[in-house]
Amino acid sequence: METMKRFFSILWAGAFGAVLIELSAASAAQPPHLSAVDAGEVATSYGYLTDNFYKKVDPQIVLDSVRTALVSAMHTGGVKHADLPVMHASLTASTNVREIDREIESADAESKGKFKLHDLTYVALDGMMKSVNDRYTVFMTPKEFAGLNQGLDGGDFGGTGIVIQVDDKSKYISVENVVPDGPADKAGIEQDDLITAIDGTSTKGMSLSSASGKLRGKEGTRVTLTLQRDGNALPSPVTITRAKIHQLSVYEKMLSGKIGYIALTVFGKETGSELSAALDRLQKQGARALILDLRDNGGGYLEAAVAVSSKFIPSGPIVSVESRASNITTLDADDTAINPIPLVVLVNGYTASASEITSGAIQDSAVGTIMGTKTFGKGVVQTIIPLPDGSAIKITTARYLTPRNRDINHLGITPDVVVGENKHPQFGQPAKDDQLARAIQYLDDKLAHEIQEDGGS
Repeated sequence: METMKRFFSILWAGAFGAVLIELSAASAAQPPHLSAVDAGEVATSYGYLTDNFYKKVDPQIVLDSVRTALVSAMHTGGVKHADLPVMHASLTASTNVREIDREIESADAESKGKFKLHDLTYVALDGMMKSVNDRYTVFMTPKEFAGLNQGLDGGDFGGTGIVIQVDDKSKYISVENVVPDGPADKAGIEQDDLITAIDGTSTKGMSLSSASGKLRGKEGTRVTLTLQRDGNALPSPVTITRAKIHQLSVYEKMLSGKIGYIALTVFGKETGSELSAALDRLQKQGARALILDLRDNGGGYLEAAVAVSSKFIPSGPIVSVESRASNITTLDADDTAINPIPLVVLVNGYTASASEITSGAIQDSAVGTIMGTKTFGKGVVQTIIPLPDGSAIKITTARYLTPRNRDINHLGITPDVVVGENKHPQFGQPAKDDQLARAIQYLDDKLAHEIQEDGGS
């Protein structure tokens, strides 16, 4: 949180609709050694994959993939000459599930204690998901699933609630943003303040990681900052009591010319409400235009994409979702749009999935200008199914279309105004961000034109 991290992996990018499946007590017959939980997870995963993957699934390929994964794991684990029975798919799902259960038990017997039966179940689930050859359909261990949730929904830590950068001119640490109602905000710290010392240690030449480490700390502890504002040192240091900070997904600030800048790092559960609060703050400061930065935003929840898009699109469709059975569900704007003002949406090659839903909806609805470089091109939707032991499966269950029925999968969205990314950009800093500088110029020109059309008023 102390350092504004804009670069996110695209490996997990997607629009997620979390679905919890209750395991039925009437699952497939339990094998003698496979635990009830493991057997239930195999049955649930097989059933959901074969019934809901957005393309038809061949059961034989699923069984073959499970066997291949188990044999490979055994070889890697040092089981010499490991081999397992070839499984033959049936037309009945429960029969195929029992085949997989027996294969896991055969692997356990073959490995002679080198593996835990539970770990072999995970190997089988991983092989099951890989059978459909879809990069977004995966099995996640409890640790991986917890990491995904934290990435989407943010974590909590003890800190001051300051987002920092290095000031290029002075080499001190500068305040890029202040978390609303956080300890720093309550202490009167403002955007663009320079932190010249932390607990008496000069920040000149200090790295962001070192400064972040000094600002974070146990809740209830104190840190003292020496500050400059508008080129003048504040009369006395400011002491801040650290508190629990929740990592935000939305950051805003006011740029020159009363242009509001909003960066979304992910589409999490709270992103819609965080965006509403950010827009409200910018409107109270007199924002005349907006820049929505979706660069390097790898996606998140489908519902969050609809909530974000609805802030700018007053009515009509946001996205249509088409399942394997060609059932199409259209999600409309939720009647929460702000009064229209000039809008630019910044995108790049790592703008993916939920970010593309928002970008495509804004472009098709003509409520803003898309600027930057072509987006990633992920036009499919995943559903997450949590499993009882904390693991989960993530399965591609549908594709989505923009309001004008565009399928952007593998194609991406071409910006209305193409602007290349400069080398080593610092997103959010106009002097070191060519795309942002171009967006500001574009909006300045648009605002000037609107004033001219109004007769110079």
